[in-house]
Amino acid sequence: MNNAESKIELQSRITCRECGHSETETMPTDACQFFYECKGCGILMRPDRGDCCVFCSFGTVPCPPIQQARARGDSSAGCCD
Repeated sequence: MNNAESKIELQSRITCRECGHSETETMPTDACQFFYECKGCGILMRPDRGDCCVFCSFGTVPCPPIQQARARGDSSAGCCD
């Protein structure tokens, strides 16, 4: 494991824009999470246009692939590139 990988955070607090409910979730490391069902109001959340996953749109921490790209200095990389 290199230095950039050792600093990857796997927990992100995701917040619903509809009801404001927030929940700490563990992010997947092997796939994008395109949908998330709010545990407060039940709506199905999808990423904002231009974001690769719900964690990048609604979370306190972006998804692991984006964190890895930023650690390498590649700000243009997408999660599923």
